[in-house]
Amino acid sequence: MNKTVPPRPGRPSLNGLFCLLTALLLPPTAAVFAAPTKHAATAAKTEVAEKQSDLKDLRGQIESLRKEMAAAEGTRADVADQLKDAEREISITQRDLHQLAGQRGELQSTLKDLGTQSRDLEGRLYSQQGQLEKLVYRQYLQGRPDSLRLLLNGDDPNQLARDLHYLAAIGRARSQLLQEIEATLQRKRELTADTRERAEQLAAIEARQKEQHDKLLAQREQRKVTLERISAKITAQRREIGSLQRDEKSLSQLIERLAKIIAAKPVPRPESPRKAAPKAADGAAGSKPDEKPGGKAPAKPAAADIANERTPEATPSGNFSRLKGSLHLPARGAVTNRFGTARQEGSTWKGLFIRAGAGSEVKAIAGGRVVFADWMRGFGNLLIVDHGDSYLTIYGNNDSLLKQVGDTVRGGDTVASVGNSGGNPESGLYFELRHQGQPLDPLKWVTIK
Repeated sequence: MNKTVPPRPGRPSLNGLFCLLTALLLPPTAAVFAAPTKHAATAAKTEVAEKQSDLKDLRGQIESLRKEMAAAEGTRADVADQLKDAEREISITQRDLHQLAGQRGELQSTLKDLGTQSRDLEGRLYSQQGQLEKLVYRQYLQGRPDSLRLLLNGDDPNQLARDLHYLAAIGRARSQLLQEIEATLQRKRELTADTRERAEQLAAIEARQKEQHDKLLAQREQRKVTLERISAKITAQRREIGSLQRDEKSLSQLIERLAKIIAAKPVPRPESPRKAAPKAADGAAGSKPDEKPGGKAPAKPAAADIANERTPEATPSGNFSRLKGSLHLPARGAVTNRFGTARQEGSTWKGLFIRAGAGSEVKAIAGGRVVFADWMRGFGNLLIVDHGDSYLTIYGNNDSLLKQVGDTVRGGDTVASVGNSGGNPESGLYFELRHQGQPLDPLKWVTIK
């Protein structure tokens, strides 16, 4: 009796279809993922451990230096020291918020990528489901004939061989497809778990951000109250030439002590996307770091031109002296005080004061390593970057320090935010450039475009 071919069945659910066919075949195999060799993993762990040890040692030396200098200055009472704790805590909280924002951005990017992968897997599963349905339908049309029965029926041997080969091919294809579906389902389960975990991490970071933001507001209010109470005393003390000279001497001593530590741990060369062409002037014999051959110093740009200074870009690594004339100021703003000009409190300016709005970005002018990041009397939240070859850049009066001792930075990286810490009367960045401990005129090293 001829078999009546029923209409093509509707598409069954993926889980039901998979469970049914899995029971008819061999159990699916698990996907195998390549793992790095034990030797490579061990080498990587050793390298990381060595770098962490070096970083811990550097931070320990800098912390010891900071404590020694704080103890040496402890005998001199300074009214601005009453701001120290509040300004230091504000800086730490701001850095935490900056790091949390970075982590939040990375998690959002990861979640977006996981969503794309999940949609791709849905499409792949849909396609595999369609292929599996076709194989099941073809096998249904062929039935499940017994090989011995086919032989005893006396049918054409050639046709019999073709039928058996066709059925075997369908079976192999179905088995392979089921394994592929299992691997896809396993990957989808992993993606789902990973997405859930990342979403929980994102929620925790957002909660932490809110907590830190509330903490920052309280710290700022505390500083405001303290500043209002002692502002008159700070103004009077800043006018004392002796106070200014002591602060400058403290900074020079700090730099001398740092130089000894740096000599033992030279700055690493950070990678950079482009290189700077050496300037012929830098190669002239007898040229000083802050002079050009011929003895002519470049003309100083007007304050109005400096006010339009564009955001610094990444600068190339290498010999720092070769960057002379191609660097950019670390912050956008107007230079209201220049190197070598007289100060109202006495002495002369050893760097620049760039007036800028509170919270503006402070960028490293070139690649290097942070060798100091803490509050210092007279300079507030102070950050110093070592660029190698005995060149240091100094960034003072910051609202927050976004990098820590030992961090490697590239030219153009944001390292701090503008403020008026240390009792400074106006918001802005105090910036110095030093070579072998001696201050240089930063305006001779930057380009104004």
